[in-house]
Amino acid sequence: MSVKNRQQTNLLLLLFPATAWLMVFFILPVLIVLLYSFLERGTYGGVTWIFTLSNYQRLFSGLFLGVIGRSLWLAFLTTAACLLVGYPLAFFIATRSPRWRNALLLLVIIPFWTNFLVRTYAWIILLRSEGVVNTALQSLLIISEPLNLLFTPFAVVIGLIYGYLPFMVLPLYSSIERFNFSLVEAAHDLGANDIRTFWRVFLPLTSRGIVAGSILVFVPAVGAFITPDILGGSKTVMVGNLIQNQFMKARDWPFGSALSMLLTVIILIPVLIYFRVSDETQ
Repeated sequence: MSVKNRQQTNLLLLLFPATAWLMVFFILPVLIVLLYSFLERGTYGGVTWIFTLSNYQRLFSGLFLGVIGRSLWLAFLTTAACLLVGYPLAFFIATRSPRWRNALLLLVIIPFWTNFLVRTYAWIILLRSEGVVNTALQSLLIISEPLNLLFTPFAVVIGLIYGYLPFMVLPLYSSIERFNFSLVEAAHDLGANDIRTFWRVFLPLTSRGIVAGSILVFVPAVGAFITPDILGGSKTVMVGNLIQNQFMKARDWPFGSALSMLLTVIILIPVLIYFRVSDETQ
């Protein structure tokens, strides 16, 4: 065997475990879901092997379009809020001394040490009528009666922001930490003020961190089902809850599969945008 053939064989052997893993646990399940989305629901659940497009036609009914639109809107609000909070926080951390920088990054990561479900339930104590937020506002005489905070879209967005904010901060920190701040001094020497320097120099050169963080927040937020289920109740159903209900309660696997494929397409759009931005900024 020649040296070139041996190298190719070694490369294939190295790639085989990862490729096999992706095939079995990612590509194959997606293909099964895609196949189920074109079948009919069985009498007692499962699927009947009859080809149909009715599952995708149901997606365009007013009820389901409303749920999908709500999911996209809440995910967008979550992403925008995480960016507004996370960008200044990431800038503050990246401009500290190494000792303080590591400590602040640890504080950002610490919430991951606690189960996400437990952290979501904690917001019930904070947002309920007799919770910490209403009690504090009433004690300060800001409100006279408790606000209706729990089981609302507001509660869902707050829970999503709290859960996914670190996903925004860490990519932004990585992007800002590598920024060459001598470019800011050069912009000032050329007559640019702070605002113009930020918009024309700092923001474009940290855009990859913005896009990466936005994707890491938007993708799980649009498909979230734990946070809407706990903090939104039955009043704020998102597409993740709808998919869960179709598989676990209604036992309508074909329609649940069609919803899953639609969600997959929605998620692919920002990912493709990220790849496009990455290519343009290289």
